[in-house]
Amino acid sequence: MRALKNAPMSTLHTLRPQAETPATALQQLIARDQLVAHFQPIVHLGSGAVYGHEALIRGPAGSSLEFPDALFAAGRAEGLTVELEVRCAMRALRDWGPQGLSGKLLVNMSADALSRAVHDMGLERTLLHFSSCGVLPENVLIELTEHERVPDLDALKRAIAVLRKHKVGIALDDFGDGRSSLRLWSEIQPDLVKIDKYFTRNVHAQPEKLQTFRALLQLAETLGSRLVAEGIESADELRVLRDLGISYGQGWLLGRPAAEGLAHAPEAAQQVLASADIAVLPELRRASGSGVLAAHLCAQLPTVGTATTNEQLYRIFSKDERLHALALVDEEQRPIALVDRSQFIARWAKPFFNDLYGRHSCSLFANHAPLIVEGDTGIEELTSVLTSPDQRYLSEGFIVTRGGCYLGLGTGQQLVRSVTEARIEAARHANPLTFLPGNIPISQHIDRLLASGREFVAAYADLNQFKPFNDHYGYWRGDEMIRLVARALALHCDPQRDFVGHVGGDDFVVLFQSSDWESRCEAIVNSFNERALSLFDEAALQAGGIMAEDRHGDMRFHPCTTLCIGAVRIRSGTLSRSEDVASAAASAKREAKHGAHKVYVMEG
Repeated sequence: MRALKNAPMSTLHTLRPQAETPATALQQLIARDQLVAHFQPIVHLGSGAVYGHEALIRGPAGSSLEFPDALFAAGRAEGLTVELEVRCAMRALRDWGPQGLSGKLLVNMSADALSRAVHDMGLERTLLHFSSCGVLPENVLIELTEHERVPDLDALKRAIAVLRKHKVGIALDDFGDGRSSLRLWSEIQPDLVKIDKYFTRNVHAQPEKLQTFRALLQLAETLGSRLVAEGIESADELRVLRDLGISYGQGWLLGRPAAEGLAHAPEAAQQVLASADIAVLPELRRASGSGVLAAHLCAQLPTVGTATTNEQLYRIFSKDERLHALALVDEEQRPIALVDRSQFIARWAKPFFNDLYGRHSCSLFANHAPLIVEGDTGIEELTSVLTSPDQRYLSEGFIVTRGGCYLGLGTGQQLVRSVTEARIEAARHANPLTFLPGNIPISQHIDRLLASGREFVAAYADLNQFKPFNDHYGYWRGDEMIRLVARALALHCDPQRDFVGHVGGDDFVVLFQSSDWESRCEAIVNSFNERALSLFDEAALQAGGIMAEDRHGDMRFHPCTTLCIGAVRIRSGTLSRSEDVASAAASAKREAKHGAHKVYVMEG
């Protein structure tokens, strides 16, 4: 613990070095009772109430032992870790009790020191003196530090059992810092698990960290713990963690360490926690493979060896029409060639083939340079097969191995189908052209907005005269125009308040929480319309448009492509489904296009 009061004198006597040597700076500090306790609040992210405080110990100001790293390094070097941690804990209790604040007190202690303190020093008796400090045992949690080194897990579990008899809780500190133990979490079943500040930092902009918190939430639910996010320093981090459902938070935004604890969270934090605004959660770009491996695509078909003749091979193909090809393997089951069924049957049908080659090895006309891939090869790596100059791979397929030995055969048809399905699924989550969130994240964000009960604006952006432009200049320039829309939206939307999604093609959705959404829409349209002109050639700019076929196949003049936005205010309680919101925004978009409006606003 890095923070409790004075231990019983009999206890401390056994801890004090007996040798007649000059006292060190640390020994003098302990003897003079010069430790200082500071308290940092831990806030409930749902209600904004102060849940408790962590006790943080300092040495004398201005001394070499002022800060915890130096203080506890000296304790380890001098063999005083247990005495120092007990002293820190007692100091924290003694300074905390008179403040009369409600909530929990979290006191740091290493696993080794806790075990020794309970079993060798009688900490169980010391805990009975909590009341003398004005602190109830049930309001104390021992926060286990340095838990990467637990020399005796059974001893630690016995110590925790003693503490829990007195209703003292257990917390696990800095989980995820590279040293923490998932097994320890499972073994000791802590009340709280504090997640290292690395995962909190910029969680609003790093989808991998957000996904880590989601996974830890599931684990915490399974193991019966609640999470504390450490190191919260910005409103954006706090809003995301609140919306994820993290129970508690700690960090400078929620209160800095001080000699006096806080009865209420700072005003800036309260405003964020009380706000109806929801966080725009960063989307994790999904690989189009969705975890599909070569092993998932292969069929475990039989093999043949070099001793197999062409006549024998013909009989094998004749008996089993599902065999599109057969692999030739050596004695160690390592593939050496591949025989394509259709090519072999075509040769067999030629006059005199059986007479000339029937008794020859089937390897004679086999492909000795087949495509061979390991079973754990990802589907994205296999997509190169689809564009390979050697199109035999699509017809005869490929050999799949495990550890170099034959596993099975895959077909080009299976590969094409799997790649297509995977990319369609990926596109539902993120558009492959703009990398903006697709239909599923859009619907999920609408559902979160509806559940929050706050008013928001659903805007639908679409291009006018885009098809003629795309037909006239080609898909490459058409894709560039779509990316230009994405850039204009990103430039003029608040990434922490406004959600930008790409439905597909030239259709985009923006879910505004920004109060100045109308001016943002105007800026988006004006910005795009100005920059889109750079995609037209000089003749089109002079004419103000291009001649191209319309939807009926007739040639006519089309003005230069512009952007329009239809927007609808979604008031609390008016709509309950994401589909209804999307439909209302689409209706507003149609009004914008048909009425030639830059921005059309429809009341929800």
